[in-house]
Amino acid sequence: MSEQQVKPTLLSGIQPSGQLALGNYVGAMRNWVNLQQDYRGIFIVVDMHSITVRQKPADLRNRCLSFAAQYLAAGIDPNENIIFIQSHVPQHAELSWVLNCYTYMGELNRMTQFKDKSKRHEDNVNAGLYTYPALMAADILLYQTDLVPVGADQKQHLELTRDLAARFNNTYSPTFKVPEPYIPASGARIMSLQEPEKKMSKSDSNENNFIALLDPPDVIQRKIKRAVTDSAREISADSLTKPGIGNLLTIYAVLNDLNESGIVDTFAGRQYSDLKAELSDSLVAFLEPFQTRYHEIMTEKGYLSGILDDGAEKARSIARKTLSKVHRKIGFVAPGRMK
Repeated sequence: MSEQQVKPTLLSGIQPSGQLALGNYVGAMRNWVNLQQDYRGIFIVVDMHSITVRQKPADLRNRCLSFAAQYLAAGIDPNENIIFIQSHVPQHAELSWVLNCYTYMGELNRMTQFKDKSKRHEDNVNAGLYTYPALMAADILLYQTDLVPVGADQKQHLELTRDLAARFNNTYSPTFKVPEPYIPASGARIMSLQEPEKKMSKSDSNENNFIALLDPPDVIQRKIKRAVTDSAREISADSLTKPGIGNLLTIYAVLNDLNESGIVDTFAGRQYSDLKAELSDSLVAFLEPFQTRYHEIMTEKGYLSGILDDGAEKARSIARKTLSKVHRKIGFVAPGRMK
């Protein structure tokens, strides 16, 4: 048995909507890179989830490829992990339907994300948005996943996934591994630049609220210069507790590997404008190698396509085994059985 086969499986994915932002890197992609030596990573561009909101087809296709390239540019090793686009593995949809039939209406009614998105998209409250958690459960359970990194907005969905796995296992016999949440020991939370009480979001309608990983230097400098702070001018020991300036200090600390005391020592008594200038320079320097590698990947279409095709084939091989067990246990007739 190879080293990769005995590694526990960690699964995560990002919807190809909006633009991948600094918050995505700090909250997810950086952890993926750090964990890939100890886990078999399965990293998905979850395009099937994204169509619960209307998408422009050409834009969606372009974002899928762009997001996959950004996974690679961030440092995900395709030789150690499986990277693919969700819709390339039809078993996700097949298992999702089965799990829909084991998910109770009351459970879906309690999902806060459905309630929130329904308010934001009142003209398109569709069944897919309602049953989204069953598809997410399928994404996870297909691969006998050990660990799933979760943020606050997905915690409910993982709890439902665990409940569905246990329900199916108890109804039939052990079929799915019950996944555990992966919560980093510590991690910075990157907030919106204009509304620092809110988490930075790649899908924010106001692009001044986030730093996109592909933003050019002049855009980065403009966004940081306009970032909301407060009426004070100098940085002090309590600046970290203030939403706006505290967020900028946190970003600088993350980019320069500083802790709270280190960041305060660096800027104590200095002007907010000094921090903004140095933060802009740090962001440009930090993103330059990422963007260079991204543009190299995007010009090598055969390279990116090969990785996604290989990843999808590996994913289908694992998913078929799980789905075959599920079909047999619920009573579906296997293809060719009557011959």
